[in-house]
Amino acid sequence: MLVVMTVLGIETSCDETAASVVVDGRRLLSNVVASSMDLHAKYGGVVPEIAARSHIESIMPVVQQALNEAFPALTSTNSVSDGVLAIAERRAKQWAEVDAIAVTYGAGLGGSLLVGVLTARTLAIVYDKPLYAINHVEAHLYANFLTETALPSYVLPSVQPVFPSIGLIVSGGHSQLVHLRNHFDYTLLGQTNDDAIGEAFDKVAKIIGLPYPGGPSVSRKALDGNPQAFSLPKARMAGKYDFSFSGLKTAVLRLAQQQIGEDFTFPSSGLADRLNESQKADIAASFQRVAVETVVDKTVLAYEEYGPRSVIIGGGVASSPELRRQLSQRLESRMGSPILYTAPKLCTDNGAMIATLGCFKALHGQPTVDPYSLDIAPNLSM
Repeated sequence: MLVVMTVLGIETSCDETAASVVVDGRRLLSNVVASSMDLHAKYGGVVPEIAARSHIESIMPVVQQALNEAFPALTSTNSVSDGVLAIAERRAKQWAEVDAIAVTYGAGLGGSLLVGVLTARTLAIVYDKPLYAINHVEAHLYANFLTETALPSYVLPSVQPVFPSIGLIVSGGHSQLVHLRNHFDYTLLGQTNDDAIGEAFDKVAKIIGLPYPGGPSVSRKALDGNPQAFSLPKARMAGKYDFSFSGLKTAVLRLAQQQIGEDFTFPSSGLADRLNESQKADIAASFQRVAVETVVDKTVLAYEEYGPRSVIIGGGVASSPELRRQLSQRLESRMGSPILYTAPKLCTDNGAMIATLGCFKALHGQPTVDPYSLDIAPNLSM
């Protein structure tokens, strides 16, 4: 008998409060994200206390909006004519359509994770739903398994990835390379030993005076620059598939100081005012080229060693046009087929990737967790 699994996913690992409803790990019914990024921009990065407070304010409206968009025929108008009882009945019918709840329990900011986990635990108890604990890093890859949606402005892959596969997770907090033999059967090949690639983008953006978040800002500025203008180093690591970006970040700092005729004692906070726009663009382009080459080099190496049937890219940096360009240029001829990328909206943190992984956990008989005792794991890794 065909089993249809509908999962509500909740994601609050950092500064996005997100919820989504996904069917069978393939069809996206809703995807709602409330970001507190504007609150953090003036600080140049995420402030954990501000993020947690924003989650508390947003979590239940976001969950309800996700249900409303997923099941529009059962959505209350909340008008006076509906009445309290009618609204309650419609919401009960919405929850009857949900088979399970999935929630990020790690990795991430402790306070942010706590809001999502406590919300999911409460909803699982109140509505008597199975609860799945989701690894945020692993879930980034599962955004690529969504192939169907009626939602506007989502361009999804035409087919799901096939195993075995090489998975590259690149975001503000994570840079990892994984060999996936099947669902829930994988080996972590390598990861960053210091900064994640997205964090390096943020720090370089700050050095040259570009706004937070750094990834999109650097990418836009790089369009006006020469990626070959400066020679920047790539870290040589003991682990064949490990990454390091702290040395590259420092090299950019020294380069910027050199460009304005100052030595290493000149404070980084004063660089942006002294650099002209051409210098900023060339630094952005040169840094982006080398940072992206660093992860692409290792991905190509893993592809040549393991000979996978597909390559999966996840995380906020996966939406980078330069990353997609380099990967396509260097891998598609070897693969004999194009790499399929998910919609940019599904690369950053979202509830859809959590719900999708929850679907696969349910469909493959993975264990549920106790809603009375699930705890957060801020330092969780793959």
